[in-house]
Amino acid sequence: MASLVTAAHAAPGHSTTANALPAVVKFAPIPVHIIQHPVPPSQTADEALRSGRVSAGTYAMTARASRPWRIAFLFPHIKDPYWIGCSYGVISEARRLGVAVDILPADGYKDLIGQLRQMEEASSGRYDAIVLSPISLDGNNPSIARARAKGIPVFELANDSTSDDLTVKVTTSLRSMGLDATRWVIRDAQQRGLTSINIALLPGPAGAGWVKGEVDGSREAARTAPIRVDIVDIRYGDSDRIEQSQLAAQLLARHGKDLDYIIGCTGCAPAARLPIHEAGLDGRIRVVAYDLTREIASLIRRKEIFAAADTKGVSQARVAINAAVNHLEERIKTPPHTLLVKLGIVDHSSLDSYRLDESIAPDGYAPILSYDPQQERP
Repeated sequence: MASLVTAAHAAPGHSTTANALPAVVKFAPIPVHIIQHPVPPSQTADEALRSGRVSAGTYAMTARASRPWRIAFLFPHIKDPYWIGCSYGVISEARRLGVAVDILPADGYKDLIGQLRQMEEASSGRYDAIVLSPISLDGNNPSIARARAKGIPVFELANDSTSDDLTVKVTTSLRSMGLDATRWVIRDAQQRGLTSINIALLPGPAGAGWVKGEVDGSREAARTAPIRVDIVDIRYGDSDRIEQSQLAAQLLARHGKDLDYIIGCTGCAPAARLPIHEAGLDGRIRVVAYDLTREIASLIRRKEIFAAADTKGVSQARVAINAAVNHLEERIKTPPHTLLVKLGIVDHSSLDSYRLDESIAPDGYAPILSYDPQQERP
């Protein structure tokens, strides 16, 4: 297993020193919604939230593992701050728990084939468990089933799927991302005295479970709003900054001064800022994010982005690796179907008091893709 590989030195065999590793930290129990079995087949997490047995609770740190279990984490990519935050949550907890991890990023949301190939390789017997962030809502399902058939437990992190072969899902209410972000927009519009607004969405890549959740939630919030809310356009695309900037420019070319708000994903919302500025619409269009990163927090401070829902990516990663270790150590007799980390919402008025360490990596953290406790210097 490769050791201590950073994204900046991602070639196999390259290593960095222990000084580059994130500090081992203790974290408070993480508020979650716990969904127990049984739930109907092929359910998303949000569908299970409505149909399953749900209770509110917290997820606490588990004890150090009895052996250095090997766990693979399959990310869609590591090109934006959200997944860098997940990397931080995984690596810092792997150090505390004493387990070996490899983070295996695909090349983006267009690279389902690449992620499926990684899944097959991870299922070959090298790992004791797999934590998957699926690129597709249902396209990863056959590979999950094959891993389970080989006796390898598969956990879900952040991105949702409809697989019935997962050991535990660790995600958040993706629909609530859309609800919370759009409801903030509606409240803001009311405070500004607006009685109707036009919104455009840059939710991310079509076919991803989190994107469907964002859009469904925004549509519901618009439909039930106390003012008229028209979602005039939705542009789907990979969360790559260049592509999202181009999509934002297309929105502005078509709708221009008719737009009041743009709501976008973590890679999408910041990308909309330059096209808005170049179009001379800084004072007209307000940007809100479906999720929080350190960059977005900085933009909120400068009032270049006005608010963000927060899925607490670091907390989700912590829960996922703890859930995997609890399973491998046989500490939980009956695991739940889903653990939903509770959302937050942050804007300029709440930013100074907001617990960013539960959501995003520390400033200056460089993503580390591999850790082996047996190779860390004492």
